[in-house]
Amino acid sequence: MAMALEIFRALADATRLRILALLRRMELSVGELAQVLGQSQPRVSRHVKILCDAGLAERRKEGSWVFVALGAPDVVEPVAGALDVWAKAEPDHWAVADAARLAAVRADRAASAAAWFEGHADEWDAIRSLHVADSEVEAAMALVLGEAPMGTLIDIGTGTGRMLELFGGRAAVALGIDRSSEMLRLARAKLHDMTHAELRQADLYALPLADGAADVAILHHVLHFAQQPGAAILEAVRVLAPGGRLLIADFASHDREELRLRDAHTRLGFADEQIATWFEAAGLQTARVETLEGGELTVKLWLGRKIGASVYEVKAA
Repeated sequence: MAMALEIFRALADATRLRILALLRRMELSVGELAQVLGQSQPRVSRHVKILCDAGLAERRKEGSWVFVALGAPDVVEPVAGALDVWAKAEPDHWAVADAARLAAVRADRAASAAAWFEGHADEWDAIRSLHVADSEVEAAMALVLGEAPMGTLIDIGTGTGRMLELFGGRAAVALGIDRSSEMLRLARAKLHDMTHAELRQADLYALPLADGAADVAILHHVLHFAQQPGAAILEAVRVLAPGGRLLIADFASHDREELRLRDAHTRLGFADEQIATWFEAAGLQTARVETLEGGELTVKLWLGRKIGASVYEVKAA
């Protein structure tokens, strides 16, 4: 009863109903909500706090920004169902205006992303010119992962969200993790239509998931930036359920020292034996290794499976 009272008190305000409707479309920063609603950020923050206290929304701080997303499904879904039914009987005139302003926010995100890429194009092109085309790497990753459903997918070091864009459609839940708030803003611009995708700012050594919460984890060109690659693998395996899979896409060992100096690569690639040792220490069985040559740097794919039967294997049996 207490929970129900808190929820209904939170919903007893037109602005908070509008915020909830906007969050059902996409995750937004407090500043973006203020832009859509035409209200001050402090006022919007107060409304957001009330929704969060009722469990209808969640706040996440990323640098100087605060992003707001829907709360837990078991709290939000019954409310959303009732609101949808009532909306059929009495259309909300605010919804049309808010949708138009939300489109402007999406356009701003896309423009910011485009400007960032334009400013960093030379850096990206310099790395890409050294190895096989990204399209070939992505096709090989898709082949290694297969066509089966992925359950909960976590992309560690998601960057611009490319892995979620590629594989998120096959996952029930798709979660992207990155330390960079700037990268997460770029990812949001790309993934705004993927309603089941979630982005969080966190460290790859301290993932914001419970033990065994994920079914597939991806480290795509991330491990060579890690100060402690073994610890990063260990943390990725912690959040995998038994039978869960970890796919690493990275460079084979090389001697391009300028990448360490110019592009902050901590490790100059990895040998199969190194990855196998880390897999074994983390409780992974090496399931597949692929080598993609075609440039000065060789790209490797290492797939490990956490010891134990997966949920999907148990259901199939």
